[in-house]
Amino acid sequence: MAKKTVATLQTGEGRTYSKVIKMEKSPKTGAYVFKEEMVPNDAVQAALK
Repeated sequence: MAKKTVATLQTGEGRTYSKVIKMEKSPKTGAYVFKEEMVPNDAVQAALK
């Protein structure tokens, strides 16, 4: 299944998006949580702020 996802991102409009993974500390437990999102290449810096 992963191969199919990667193959679709390599062609066409998939190249205009990047996957951003942020690590945030949970206010309830204090553990770290990873949040993933797909953003356009132009908005990567804004998504990391």
